[in-house]
Amino acid sequence: QVQLVESGGGLVQPGGSLRLSCAASGSIETIYALGWYRQAPGKQRELVATIRSGDNTDYTDSVKGRFTIFTISRDYAKHTVSLQMNNLKPEDTAVYYCYADDAIVRNWGPGTQVTVSS
Repeated sequence: QVQLVESGGGLVQPGGSLRLSCAASGSIETIYALGWYRQAPGKQRELVATIRSGDNTDYTDSVKGRFTIFTISRDYAKHTVSLQMNNLKPEDTAVYYCYADDAIVRNWGPGTQVTVSS
């Protein structure tokens, strides 16, 4: 089983930057993909970015060129996926959830709020 905890959300002005991080622990050797979804009020959850084995990445069109997903493996027991968000826009406001896919399930973090407002 994989446990996920996000950090780094908050309030930022339009054009600003934030970095979200998600620490994975537990059976991290089984993970083959990590990523981020977001859900704005009244909207469906949207896939934002994915990173797979070999550092293959995908982004939804609205964040291409502004967001970057990357991973850091600190040791055998911990694995972090981060989302660097630049040039943030009000429409990026949402709760951001990280996920980790293992052979059995998609594991989810509890979410972190990102608010882009002046």
